[in-house]
Amino acid sequence: MEKTVNNDWTDICSVTDLTPNAGTCALFNEQQVAIFLCKQSNNVYAIANYDPFGQANVLSRGLIGSTKDIVYVASPLYKQRFDLLTGECLDSPEHKIKTFAVRIENDGVQLKEAS
Repeated sequence: MEKTVNNDWTDICSVTDLTPNAGTCALFNEQQVAIFLCKQSNNVYAIANYDPFGQANVLSRGLIGSTKDIVYVASPLYKQRFDLLTGECLDSPEHKIKTFAVRIENDGVQLKEAS
């Protein structure tokens, strides 16, 4: 699905490829990334697809929710919740997953490594 690179931003897919309030898995720099279009916050988020608890690439299949202004995805395996903005696990703060910078440019979703 990865397309072109422009100033460290990589075209991943079209916004129309995303399903609101559900995850989409994409390959970015040889990593599986879960991309979410959240209608409640009107934002797009990108996190590692790897669930460290279930040890599987499944977070794109998780459920989006929110608590105290934190938008999260709950893993479909053991239900741990990960903050979509920071990658922190809300249920086990010692765990954190990787997040990616994401933006919409000309109706395209673009990613780059977070700094």
